[in-house]
Amino acid sequence: MDKSGALEIGRLEKNLGVLNIVGRIAPMFGFIGTIIGVIVIFYEINQSGTVEIKGISSGLYQKMISSCSGLVVGVIAFVCYHWLNARIDKLAHRMEDTQIKFLDMLNEPTK
Repeated sequence: MDKSGALEIGRLEKNLGVLNIVGRIAPMFGFIGTIIGVIVIFYEINQSGTVEIKGISSGLYQKMISSCSGLVVGVIAFVCYHWLNARIDKLAHRMEDTQIKFLDMLNEPTK
């Protein structure tokens, strides 16, 4: 019984690692987009020779969208990972409890 329970828990946890990685890496991709947005700002300033709000605003827009996207994806993945992990733990405890009750029932002396 222990082996089959462990196999089921392993099957449930199989892809949780991917969700954890997405939650950790997504903000970094947002940061990369932020850096690219800053590069665009400096490139626009360099190309035009003057500081114009139009050139700055396009880079800032790109910077803010990528930062926000990375954070949103990261937060959603983080919350989902921990929610699913808690559900799997709860299920594992219920399986163990049911197994103990079943074994106790089998070991109960007959009258």
